[in-house]
Amino acid sequence: MKKGIFTAALFLAAHVITAQDLTSRKGHPILPETGDWCIGLDATPFFNYLGNFFGKGGSTTVTTGTVQTASHYTNQAPGWNFLANNFTITGKKFIDPKTAYRASVRLGFNNVTKKTQVDDRSITTAPVYPAVPFRVENSWKQSYTNIGLSFGIEKRRGKTRLQGFYGIEGGIGFSNGSNTYKYGNALSTSSKNPVSVDVVNDAFVAAGTGTTAVNITKDTYNNDARILKQSSGLGFEIGARGFVGAEFFIAPKMSVAGEFGWGIGYGASGKAKYSLESIGNNGTELVVGRQDISGEKTNKFFFDNDNKNSIFGPSGSIRLNLYF
Repeated sequence: MKKGIFTAALFLAAHVITAQDLTSRKGHPILPETGDWCIGLDATPFFNYLGNFFGKGGSTTVTTGTVQTASHYTNQAPGWNFLANNFTITGKKFIDPKTAYRASVRLGFNNVTKKTQVDDRSITTAPVYPAVPFRVENSWKQSYTNIGLSFGIEKRRGKTRLQGFYGIEGGIGFSNGSNTYKYGNALSTSSKNPVSVDVVNDAFVAAGTGTTAVNITKDTYNNDARILKQSSGLGFEIGARGFVGAEFFIAPKMSVAGEFGWGIGYGASGKAKYSLESIGNNGTELVVGRQDISGEKTNKFFFDNDNKNSIFGPSGSIRLNLYF
């Protein structure tokens, strides 16, 4: 893979190294101008694609049973990826050819409710065909909020396709999330028809987690328990940084760039909270009980170089910039 990326880089260099004229053959300007806007993409998928194309590094093996049958070259097409792991949209606007305002933003709000039908475990008489079994509803409501904003100013140097840049920016971020579960079967210690925690039928499984239930756990006495509500606590971050980088224009208003940053910041996360219900022995009998449990509260302070932190845009990554 490294060999392929190096080959792609050489190809791009050979394409533009002799073309230091700052206008294209059709007279279009190469460098950004006053009033231009810019958006940034993760350039890694494009370099991987070119590297695999020239270096044949994207082959896969097809196997039938235990026998290897063929090896195929399958170079996956590049995709438009976010620059930062926190899915912020990053961009900038030039107020003159050497100065730009830059900003990033993420506004995320999500509410999803999942409902499922399960057997009514309070029914003592089994249905007789063709009667439909009695069913009740379990529900899972999931919500989260993610807000991230940053703003800064960028200055540029250089008179050729290779441009250096530097500047400062500040950012702030908030996050919060919760899960609420409701169960159609109420827990009961009735001697006639007890209803306990069912680790199979009461379970909700999140996509991508395999078969692990996200709402079934243990209480502090090691009894099976159902989560009623789970809150992550409010997260907060604020900081400021300086940055420096370089950018090379491979075509009119199109460049490959990278930067590093160094700054100061503070973050805090409120206590996570859990509400559980379970059945346990109080010393004389089995009873239905509820526990409200608080998790840890965290604070952090940093004064260091950065790399894809949650406040600012990406640092230490290769980006593809598009100007218009």
